[in-house]
Amino acid sequence: MSGFVSFVGSGPGDPELLTVKAVNRISKADAVLFDDLSAGPILAHAKPSADLVGVGKRAGRKSPKQDHVSKLLVDYAKTGAHVVRLKSGDSGLFGRLEEEQLALREAGFRYEIIPGVSSASAAAAAANIPLTRRFTSRRVQFVTGHDTLGDLPADLNFAALADPDTTTVVFMGKRTFAQLVEKLEDYGLALTTPALLVESVSTPEQSIQRTTIKDLAELLRNNIGTKPAIIMYGPLADSTDG
Repeated sequence: MSGFVSFVGSGPGDPELLTVKAVNRISKADAVLFDDLSAGPILAHAKPSADLVGVGKRAGRKSPKQDHVSKLLVDYAKTGAHVVRLKSGDSGLFGRLEEEQLALREAGFRYEIIPGVSSASAAAAAANIPLTRRFTSRRVQFVTGHDTLGDLPADLNFAALADPDTTTVVFMGKRTFAQLVEKLEDYGLALTTPALLVESVSTPEQSIQRTTIKDLAELLRNNIGTKPAIIMYGPLADSTDG
């Protein structure tokens, strides 16, 4: 079959953070199926004749079902089109990439994966901090803040997440962060552990709050807002630079 799909990581939102290969694929695509956070100026790279189809998922909003998105990919590929599936950040990080890969494999279509700049890396850069540090933060871990129902996943490794010598990055975690902090305290992490909240990273609406896990939990318990966010906590989040 002649249809082909490029899974393209669009980065966190700043079009200047797109890779050269990402721009190449977007500009040649017959159809672009994009996440909400991959919209806006990034889509300006698509050719005028391309079909632009929004398939994004956002917490608390009505969103396309995953099987519908997978079917759309297959249906476009059946027409012989070159399809770009545009996913925010890096498509391999909490982007439901595997479900869509499986649908294409079962239908007999080829695909490629083009990595993008993760919002975790972009958030650290925005805060002028690294993700690791010799001796005091030798490990970095990424975790999702919610399960398929929007709740804090019950099977998270809370002992690992409470490691005080690790940089922990929480994706999609504003709604459940207060619950997570309760678990972290149970597993021995100090409530004074530094934390960062980076909202709308790399966009003109970007904001950064430096605080502690206790105070951030209280803030988000009262008002989570609507902006997409990355939460980071650990020894590196105490930097006051930037």
